[in-house]
Amino acid sequence: MKDQELEVKFHISDLGALERRLQASGAPQSQARTHEVNLRFDLPDQSLTRSLQVLRLRQDTKARMTYKGPGRDKGGVRLRREIEFVVSDFGQARSLLEALGYQVSMMYEKYRTVFELDAVHVTLDEMPFGSFAELEGPDPASIQSAAQRLELNWQDRVLDSYTALFDALRGKVGFTFRDLSFENFESLKVPLAEIGIYPADRR
Repeated sequence: MKDQELEVKFHISDLGALERRLQASGAPQSQARTHEVNLRFDLPDQSLTRSLQVLRLRQDTKARMTYKGPGRDKGGVRLRREIEFVVSDFGQARSLLEALGYQVSMMYEKYRTVFELDAVHVTLDEMPFGSFAELEGPDPASIQSAAQRLELNWQDRVLDSYTALFDALRGKVGFTFRDLSFENFESLKVPLAEIGIYPADRR
């Protein structure tokens, strides 16, 4: 669907094993492991965050600007409006947003590897607080079928964004830092189970 994102996440205990299952299934790799830096922007009154909207500038293989609307459940997966496009200069795009009154509300980073499993886009994400697989597809049935092929427990799926999980952890554990960075989490033990997130590849 144009300008829409239909996806679900799974917490993964063994990302290497999942990558081997993808390779064994014949899924081609469309992006090698890449470091991502994401800047999330908001107005001083935090109106975007309060209305569950996202304005993001990302640097990975390219610089990308993204808008995401509020999410809702559709067939057990998360549906959001998404508008994303490539910009030619990350720094200039940031300067433009700041000139318009937007401020960086947080930075988050990850390492991402991407595979294509038939019609489903499978990303393997190494986050500062743990590893995840994100499945994005044209409809809920395709996504659930891909999860089954990859031996992921559908009941352990996650519909929240990474930043929402970070906020939940901050509320539970009391993190005082703003950014979801590897440096901030370097010496921390992250209790994802305390916010109800369990590995979907556990046996």
